[in-house]
Amino acid sequence: MIEVVALSRRYGMLQALDDVSFTVHAGEIVGLLGANGAGKSTLLRTAAGLQTADSGEVRIGGFSLTTQPLEARRRLGYAAEEPGFHEELSAGEHIAFVAGVRGMDAGEAQERALALAQRLGLADRMNEPVRGYSHGMRKKTSFLAAVLHRPAALLCDEALEGFDAGAALEAKQELRALARAGSAVLFSSHVTETMERLCDRVVLLDRGRVQRTLTRDDWGGESERSSPLELAFLAMVRERAPQSSTSPGL
Repeated sequence: MIEVVALSRRYGMLQALDDVSFTVHAGEIVGLLGANGAGKSTLLRTAAGLQTADSGEVRIGGFSLTTQPLEARRRLGYAAEEPGFHEELSAGEHIAFVAGVRGMDAGEAQERALALAQRLGLADRMNEPVRGYSHGMRKKTSFLAAVLHRPAALLCDEALEGFDAGAALEAKQELRALARAGSAVLFSSHVTETMERLCDRVVLLDRGRVQRTLTRDDWGGESERSSPLELAFLAMVRERAPQSSTSPGL
């Protein structure tokens, strides 16, 4: 699970996070919704261990990011809003590096990476240097790396922004599969329709504070499944897409 406990963070005169607390349980997808400047990215970067809080803590699978950082991070995946890469590496090389750091079996990592790359429409470009990638391709690579090891806890900061419709649908299906397998997913987005379909609960963040927490019943969500329009679009894309055998270069 992901536990955010009394988390506060200030930048000068700006109180970015103000005593924020909530929990994402295993098997649950929780949305983080707020306007620009509400504190979503600050919260997610802090939860990923990329910056420190002024007070409070984050626990991943029961392990504190502050006092047990290695144990916590082993259980964590993070898809950043603005991912960074070694520009000279290909996506395949980046994914191979991530798999090695995670201690994954090389053959299993290659098989999963290729399957994910094909689903996201990235397979034919995996051997090219990242410096030539579009924004959407960079986001897909970041998402692939974040979910590669099927983390117990996954943080998604506007992770699907820049995805084409087919890739977005596949990514959402992957998130649902991870949750069904027991992962805790914290998902930030500006797209309320995505949250209505994807999330079990939504935390509303405003000026660094949790204002409300809503459940699917609160917004009248009938189903977490993909919309008929999404499914029709994906079926069309799959019908006309050639099958690729390109290796991701792991």
